[in-house]
Amino acid sequence: MACHELSALRLGLMKIAGIEDASEKQHELAELGQHAHKPGVLKNMLESPSISDLLRSYQESLVELQEKVAKMSEEDPKLSYYRSLLITTKKVELELIEKKESLDRMFTDLEEVHDYIHEIYPG
Repeated sequence: MACHELSALRLGLMKIAGIEDASEKQHELAELGQHAHKPGVLKNMLESPSISDLLRSYQESLVELQEKVAKMSEEDPKLSYYRSLLITTKKVELELIEKKESLDRMFTDLEEVHDYIHEIYPG
């Protein structure tokens, strides 16, 4: 269910970004229920030490969601709901990729700025 993936992602982002909000953390943990403690991609998201690891775990969770939707019958009344969840989670994935790429660019740009400082102030 996409709600679990989004809750796990929020908790992972809170950890990586250093966001200390006990009520939000409790809210997301309640949403996850027992999934917060079971081994797997959701728990991996909660414990991700970096944005790269978080992205990788999130993408793994989306594969599981895609597989679930692919197995659903065309007559299943929840199929359109789950397809909508796939669209939402794909959008979130693209935003997470953009954030990671932005941080990667910043890292590279800082080296360029550092080199430029040495050009202006040699020695």
